[in-house]
Amino acid sequence: MTVKTKLLKALILGAPASGKGTISSRIVKRYNVEHISSGDKLRHHIEQKTPFGIEVKKYLNEGKLVPDDVIIKFMTSELKKISAQSWLLDGFPRTVTQANALWKQQPVDVVLNLVVPFEVIIDRVRNRWVHLPSGRVYNIGFNTPKIMGKDDITGEELIQRPDDKPEAVQKRLEIYNRETKPVIDFYKDKGILQTFKGSTSDEIWPKVTLYLDPMFKS
Repeated sequence: MTVKTKLLKALILGAPASGKGTISSRIVKRYNVEHISSGDKLRHHIEQKTPFGIEVKKYLNEGKLVPDDVIIKFMTSELKKISAQSWLLDGFPRTVTQANALWKQQPVDVVLNLVVPFEVIIDRVRNRWVHLPSGRVYNIGFNTPKIMGKDDITGEELIQRPDDKPEAVQKRLEIYNRETKPVIDFYKDKGILQTFKGSTSDEIWPKVTLYLDPMFKS
């Protein structure tokens, strides 16, 4: 089902492995919005070796974050390209400086904040295995491979990424919590933050549609 929509600018927040990708893809399908992922955009420019991609890679190779002014200029220019469409922004802003800059140039109508218990995320990621050549992802108990440890299509070995190990995930979640809280507070103060709690995307999704349907309908 696709809901007839009006122009709306939305932002989604959520910890790593909170189901942000799943919820975003469902929003895109249901409300016919453009999904803008800052991570995907950056990776594309790095792969294409554009001047911006070369600049970004230099920071990443040095173990540094891309400076606020660089990422702000890039993301606001990307959003201007689709100013006549509804969009869902993912991965930006990450700091209050970025949030302030975005607010001045492209005010957001609604911010969706997905909250999944950390223990659920850690357990979910612990059971995640990947076929690296294809990028296929399996999750024991949810999308279990037909033969444990083997890719369904090729029969090749599955691996667990180092950053999917419980201790690494715990650290990533702590960093996310610390760095994102000021951004969450920024949008809470604006009165446009809506938090959705649950353990699975299927549990959270009906709450999201209940909230967004009236907003998107003309």
